[in-house]
Amino acid sequence: MLSCFLCALSTFAAFVLASPVPELHISVQTTRRSEAGSDIAGANFPDPSIIQVSGVWYAFATRTIGSSIHIQVARSDDFTTWSILKKADGTQFDALPNLPAWVDKSDPATWAPDVDQLADGSFMMYYSATAAADSTKHCIGAARSANVTGPYTPFGTTSLICPLSRGGAIDASGYAIGGHRYITWKIDGNSLGHGGACNNLVAPYVSSPIMIQQVQADGITFLGTATKIMDNDGPADQGVVEAPSLVQIGRTFVLFFSSGCFVSTYNQTYATSTSITGPYTRATKPLFYTGIDGLTNPGGGDIAADGKHLLFHANSPAGRSMFQAVVSLNGRKVSD
Repeated sequence: MLSCFLCALSTFAAFVLASPVPELHISVQTTRRSEAGSDIAGANFPDPSIIQVSGVWYAFATRTIGSSIHIQVARSDDFTTWSILKKADGTQFDALPNLPAWVDKSDPATWAPDVDQLADGSFMMYYSATAAADSTKHCIGAARSANVTGPYTPFGTTSLICPLSRGGAIDASGYAIGGHRYITWKIDGNSLGHGGACNNLVAPYVSSPIMIQQVQADGITFLGTATKIMDNDGPADQGVVEAPSLVQIGRTFVLFFSSGCFVSTYNQTYATSTSITGPYTRATKPLFYTGIDGLTNPGGGDIAADGKHLLFHANSPAGRSMFQAVVSLNGRKVSD
């Protein structure tokens, strides 16, 4: 693995790392990218998702605490220099300015957006927000726009996924393959936990499964029932697995996800399967974790549809800044 200097205020980093999955002999290698755009360097830009449209890269992120912006947006022409989108008056652009009735408007805590392009050319955003019915939990909503940057208009007055009795839901991510469309997400059992790191490090550990659900072309109509594809491994994960993002390389499905509490042992890792619904085999070692080239609590990543461009966040003086990597994968071996 290359040893590289990482400035505390740097927005992006990259790495060379191989992490095999014994059963499938899958490895992942990332290559350093160094420069950050002046408008985003050091910015708090957590849980970034990524999409490329007409050769331009767009990133969407969780709101900054204390800001009235619900969903942040940044763009890049080269996946190297990024700028946060602003309005004509110089204020920050909000991709989701209006929230639906199911959201607790007093403290919406909008998290982990994901944007995907539908077959009809429009764009779907999945996002998490505090539920008005129970402000201790989040649910997942959907919104749509004719333009990739938005503004996005929520669908109706009800949430898309909201299992309050199981802790709510967060971190939805869309994925399309072979004319089929899916959503993955996390059931947020941590909100029902018994204490410790992220509220789920005291036995008995509460399930916080990652689910997958097939949907119709509209991105919101469910087909069949959801399937659990991952769950936390108790203390080994600090009761946390979350932030799923899928891609298929050859015949192998690669599920990028994070484990551990985001304030203590967060990491960016992955698992592989020959079936989209699993079972998934975890990598023997995370891609990124605290101590790798100066990173602290890296995770919350999203892989682009090309299976190469990866965004994630890690701690910085400004909060959780966005980092980038280029990943090269194939069915047996990964290389640049």
